[in-house]
Amino acid sequence: MHQFPRTRMRRTRQAPWARDLVRETTLHAADLIWPLFVVEGENVVEPVGAMPGVERISIDVATERAREAADHGIPLVALFPNIDRSLRTEECAEAWNPDNLVCRATRAIRAAVPDIGIMEDVALDPYSATGHDGIVRGGRIVNDESVEALVRQALAQAEAGADVIGPSDMMDGRIGAIRDALEGAGHTDVMLLSYAAKYASSFYGPFREAVGADATLKGDKKTYQMDAGNADEAMREVAMDLAEGADMVMVKPGLAYLDICSRIKREFAVPTYAYQVSGEYAMIEAAAERGWIDREKAILESLVAFRRAGCDGILTYYALEVAKGLRG
Repeated sequence: MHQFPRTRMRRTRQAPWARDLVRETTLHAADLIWPLFVVEGENVVEPVGAMPGVERISIDVATERAREAADHGIPLVALFPNIDRSLRTEECAEAWNPDNLVCRATRAIRAAVPDIGIMEDVALDPYSATGHDGIVRGGRIVNDESVEALVRQALAQAEAGADVIGPSDMMDGRIGAIRDALEGAGHTDVMLLSYAAKYASSFYGPFREAVGADATLKGDKKTYQMDAGNADEAMREVAMDLAEGADMVMVKPGLAYLDICSRIKREFAVPTYAYQVSGEYAMIEAAAERGWIDREKAILESLVAFRRAGCDGILTYYALEVAKGLRG
């Protein structure tokens, strides 16, 4: 057993080079996924009020951002659309329009930046008059009809050139249905990054502003997103999604659910990711703006925490900033 003074734990902490030498967990640009909020227009850069430093951008600007991300070693960008209110309907048909905003953005980025991965979100909330991730009938989110719509959405995204499809809707059976449809359509190489453990969280508010779902959402999402008190249930969700054909799994939100990240990695040994969500971002920004925390140190510490918990990567709004800092 280690005993003092033969063992002095501070020996390896005494200098920066020593701390670098024994560091157990590291962070690299390749660990980061950068979310981009896309809107119509040209040369559009609109600040998101609740997320200082985050913007809604037009396709031409998103293409430039994707090129910058690739130049700094970020492997994957994730696209989220904010579409015109007139296109948000109860049937959500714009979600599988092959020429919708996100499909056009995918084609533009694919043509201009062929070396970066493109991820699309599969959920109906940006296209819904009710702001829900599924189709609403009689005040209820119906599962099987929603899955049919999600399959059509995923196929449209795959046809547009998406490399990774991220179902974030939490409908039962959607991973298997999407995988079968992709296989049947010849999209055998398209990856599924399932939001397998997505909780009904209070940390999503700023994101809903960014995609324009805050004004349309009616009620809450507790009938399909997970209860914050459940961990074993998350393991069942992950097991089912992997059995249905998911290549990777996501935990959302991130920092409040690091125990879930760690347990998934330990029990399943599969590629595991977390989303540092908008509320987590906003808290860091608000505290830093007031001088209560050191912003840069807090950002890096939070991202290292994901890696230490076992995450293979993090979807974070800080991706480009951190990638630049790591390269510097």
